[in-house]
Amino acid sequence: MPDKGVDKKDAAGEAHNGVDGVVKPPAANGLGGDLNSRYDVEYKLPVTGDRTATWRSSAFHNVTAMVGAGVLGLPSAMSYLGWPGGIIVLVLSWVISLYTLWQLCVLHEIDGKRFNRYHELAQHAFGRTLGNWILLPPQLIVLVGLGITYTVTGGQSLHAAWQLLCQEPCRPFGLSAWIVVFSGVQLILSQCPNFNALTMVSLAAAVMSITYSTIAFGASVAHGQVPDVQYNLDGYTLPNGLFGVWNALGTVAFAYGGHNVVLEIQATLPSPPSTKRPMMKGVLVAYSVVAWCYSTVSIAGYWAFGNSVKGNILLSIGTPVGLIAAADLFVVIHVLGSYQVYTMPVFDMIEHQMVRHGIRNDGPIRVAYRCAYVVLIAFVACSIPFFGDLMGFVGALGTGPTTFWIPSLIYLVLKRPSVRSWHFWASWTILILCVIVTLLGSIGAMRGIITAASGFHFYE
Repeated sequence: MPDKGVDKKDAAGEAHNGVDGVVKPPAANGLGGDLNSRYDVEYKLPVTGDRTATWRSSAFHNVTAMVGAGVLGLPSAMSYLGWPGGIIVLVLSWVISLYTLWQLCVLHEIDGKRFNRYHELAQHAFGRTLGNWILLPPQLIVLVGLGITYTVTGGQSLHAAWQLLCQEPCRPFGLSAWIVVFSGVQLILSQCPNFNALTMVSLAAAVMSITYSTIAFGASVAHGQVPDVQYNLDGYTLPNGLFGVWNALGTVAFAYGGHNVVLEIQATLPSPPSTKRPMMKGVLVAYSVVAWCYSTVSIAGYWAFGNSVKGNILLSIGTPVGLIAAADLFVVIHVLGSYQVYTMPVFDMIEHQMVRHGIRNDGPIRVAYRCAYVVLIAFVACSIPFFGDLMGFVGALGTGPTTFWIPSLIYLVLKRPSVRSWHFWASWTILILCVIVTLLGSIGAMRGIITAASGFHFYE
């Protein structure tokens, strides 16, 4: 049977604390109440434990989630797509992802019931079992995959800053060592109990994302075009060029992973009234930032370096040393926050099972499992530190479905728009087009990872 969602009173919160929507515990200490009660479980989880957020905090979280380190790989994607193809893909991905995100925000509350997690909405649309099979695999690929990718990014950025700033003679530290340093900070941040506790972390991360994107744009323009810059695929064989285009589609998709946490972010807003208006206000702020960061970095980076641009644009620029080192450190601060925003829903899933089975989800147990998760992510990141190809793989196999076509599929099932409605045709067009892109991008990204792994020396 489909999961009919949260009870209306529990979902909106008005039965427990008036209009502010803050959920109060039914017992003063311990787990309190009936462990089988959805209300009692919801109160103790990272996503729904605190519903006192505002549209501003939702904007911070959305900017942090959307303007990820993937922006640094967009010029590389442009090198395979070319000027016309690159511009078209950038514009279409922005428009489509904004529309599908609006669809999710609209579906957060249905007939007075709140769906505070992406997988809960999928269960409501397709039934518990089918909904989990449709959504959870790609969503976990994104949530866990971004944790790995951001750990790699943080380690690479620390490594790059060290190499730029270190004066001879300096002790060499390999990439794996910097990944461990980055993960050490995450051990501390991962103890934040819920989304609202991350508000200042997200604010700092959002500011840093705008800052390093602006530096990448300005430094690319100041660098100017490299000698004999090329904007074509003449230097690639047909297979390399074709797989490169497919991987580029996955890289662009990677840049729009915020849908995987949008319902969880919206869950932190109180209701009544509806959460749609404040959430969309924050989303529009975030997408304005996305438009600035993605367009400027993509176009300026590709213009300056053409086909020779590296997977991370900062590595191509290189000078001035102090500015690029600062940008690398800004990237580190940003991915520290992004890592937490994408990891909180994973913690929520784990703690949901803990509370349901009568296991306390605070104190030493919370510290232990969260630290174990961070350590596991760090180990995987040290094992496969391929930034560009990881972006393509996570983007195609995970972000592609959860951002670009699953929202439209759910919207068609739950809203059943008329065939005369433009929502009907827009949703079906997005669904068909993006399923094809997902398949092609997955193939291209997997080939890129295999190729990169063949010449890499691990744990250095």
